[in-house]
Amino acid sequence: MADTTLLLIDIQNDYFPGGKYPLVGMEEAAVEAARLLEAARRQGHGIVHVRHEDPSPEAGFFGNGTTGAEINPAVSPQAGEPVVVKQNVNAFLDTALDATLKGQGTNRLVIVGAMSHMCVDAATRAALDLGYQVTVAHDATATRDLGFGGTDVPAASVQAALMAALEFAGAGMKTGADIAEEWGA
Repeated sequence: MADTTLLLIDIQNDYFPGGKYPLVGMEEAAVEAARLLEAARRQGHGIVHVRHEDPSPEAGFFGNGTTGAEINPAVSPQAGEPVVVKQNVNAFLDTALDATLKGQGTNRLVIVGAMSHMCVDAATRAALDLGYQVTVAHDATATRDLGFGGTDVPAASVQAALMAALEFAGAGMKTGADIAEEWGA
């Protein structure tokens, strides 16, 4: 039973350079996520991978059966590590994620992945609502430049605002290195 589970959200090829929807800082985030994945494996923590898949043949990215929808090799699942496939922003919506986590005895989640302002946000808030203790490894997440009302919002500002909001909502914020050190890695 794993009291603590590393939840890797949408670290998929389309978010990397050369993909259909590259994010700012995705490569760096994947390095930190890989560090935590290795540490979780060594320490025997639970690990759950989440992969978004769009069933539409006209999908802009993460199209069913495409290379872009595959989990990036930096964090490839090993045999026995659950992979939850989702079709919504919230990884808990219409998936077996909550049942999988509860089946492992999970009370605490460490969340990494992408996009910070969408799927990481939705999963973090849902996990908090479901009673999990949540920590986001903020440097193991990535987002992109956005715009609103004629104002360009750089990815760094999107990231900072999102992490501040999630911390305000009750999620812990730590670096991947700090979490790995706590895990004895």
